[in-house]
Amino acid sequence: MNTYARLPVAMVRGQGCRVWDANGKSYLDGLGGIAVNTLGHAHPKLVPALQEQIATLIHCSNYYHVPDAEKLAQKLAELSGMSNVFFCNSGLEANEAALKLARKYGHDKGITHPQIVVYEKAFHGRSIATLSATGNAKVQKGFEPLVEGFIRVPLNDIGALKKATEGNPNVAAVFFETIQGEGGINPARADYLQQVRALCDEKDWLLMIDEVQCGMGRTGKWFAHQWAGIVPDVMPLAKGLGSGIPIGAVVAGPKAAQIFQPGNHGTTFGGNPLAMRAGVETLRIMQEDGLLDNAAKVGKHLKNQLENRLAGNPGVKEVRGQGLMIGIELTKPCGVLIQRALDAGLLISVTADSVVRLVPPLILTEAEADEIVTLLVPLIEAFLKE
Repeated sequence: MNTYARLPVAMVRGQGCRVWDANGKSYLDGLGGIAVNTLGHAHPKLVPALQEQIATLIHCSNYYHVPDAEKLAQKLAELSGMSNVFFCNSGLEANEAALKLARKYGHDKGITHPQIVVYEKAFHGRSIATLSATGNAKVQKGFEPLVEGFIRVPLNDIGALKKATEGNPNVAAVFFETIQGEGGINPARADYLQQVRALCDEKDWLLMIDEVQCGMGRTGKWFAHQWAGIVPDVMPLAKGLGSGIPIGAVVAGPKAAQIFQPGNHGTTFGGNPLAMRAGVETLRIMQEDGLLDNAAKVGKHLKNQLENRLAGNPGVKEVRGQGLMIGIELTKPCGVLIQRALDAGLLISVTADSVVRLVPPLILTEAEADEIVTLLVPLIEAFLKE
């Protein structure tokens, strides 16, 4: 179907932080499959593990135990300070499960119409429930009626959150991304995260943090909210968790871990042996190769270089983000830069109309970061002069 405004190019091969098209032209990958290819392409430690798994067992169903699912759940619980995991296949599915958890949590407390606080400029997916939670009218248009039960507030404004929920006994959860991805790389402030955690504790609400795009080491911590020293009750993950193999997960702390009982939720493909092996190996390789430190170090270098080169340009509003999740906000819509960057041999995306987004593989080197700057800055400068 005609669902994507595709660029006129077909990628056929990848190695490290580079991909090649059908004509043999190479590109530096500043997009990482939209924050998916944690280990870049054809990683020498990941490929043999997945080959071995494909030759052993790909899928069997959730009627039976899956040893690597238990192993991966254990690891995620350990890294997050949380306790239980449900596995699915995508970020949308993980967010959908989180919404179901919040509603069931409300019902278990005797709330007949539970409500969930969501945010302006949020993006949680394109199912009917997740697009209703999303704060983007363009994504929602043509798919009304939206699912009810959402209260919308602006990010980083604790007063607005308190005001919107004051005297409302139906609130069950607060749901947001630590760094809004599709919304334009908008980070929640650390003090705000701490204030929302405290408010959720006070009101007995679930704190649900969508780490689908900003999690999995991208900011230099396993999960972006960890920079604020807090632990959520529910945390959807996906994208980078399997380095390209479709995978999703909902990690739950003690307050939410026992909400789902047999029959409440499920999946055919979720937690299959291939995806679980991809998750186990991705985490192992990230730890062995020190990729959290690399994301922090190379990301800081990349952001500093971009800030230095674009400083004083009136067309550049802000360079923001953390680790290898960086947004360059311009003063006008810049979608044309995707094709221009492609022509120059660089893969990027533009989100929220005027924000150039960089979410490269976490194996990116400083030399490759410099190359991104060398390719991208002249394109931005030329564009802003038009």
